[in-house]
Amino acid sequence: MDKYNIAVIVGSLRKDSLNRKLATGIAQLAPPEFSFKQLEIGDLPLYNQDDDADQAAPVKRLKAEVAAADGLMFVTPEYNRSMPGVLKNAIDHASRPYGDNSWSGKPAGVLGVSIGAIGTALAQQHLRNTLAYLDVPTLGQPELFLHHREGMFNDDGSIGDASREFLQKWMDRYVAWVKTHTNGK
Repeated sequence: MDKYNIAVIVGSLRKDSLNRKLATGIAQLAPPEFSFKQLEIGDLPLYNQDDDADQAAPVKRLKAEVAAADGLMFVTPEYNRSMPGVLKNAIDHASRPYGDNSWSGKPAGVLGVSIGAIGTALAQQHLRNTLAYLDVPTLGQPELFLHHREGMFNDDGSIGDASREFLQKWMDRYVAWVKTHTNGK
């Protein structure tokens, strides 16, 4: 059985982040041949083009982890109607220097949860625009921007009953997307 390694980029540094919970919980809905690793982005320096020739160790680590992945999953909150700066910083680092874009060609899924009524719709729109430019084939449907409600997560971190069916459908489509774009390995 082929193994699919998915790099998960959570756009929040908060310890008790709803999006980190979502990333952890939804990974449990994937088939056993899929493994998910949440990548560290909180230790990256602010992107500065002057550093492209001599990237910091955390940047080299991120680029290597992204390059080694079969697919990507971006799980992002929405800050001020856009993606968080820490997420954009990670994207910029792994896409540089020019001509050395670690994201290119990696199939991706984009999702997020927020306490706001529109979930993370606008953050995802901005993220999708950036990913399109970086040549990242991104699952378009179903969209997954969630309004956090009580019971979304069980005490053990798994997805709650009220959300499980919807999230399972998304995961099933994501799995098919990754397999299609990796030629079924």
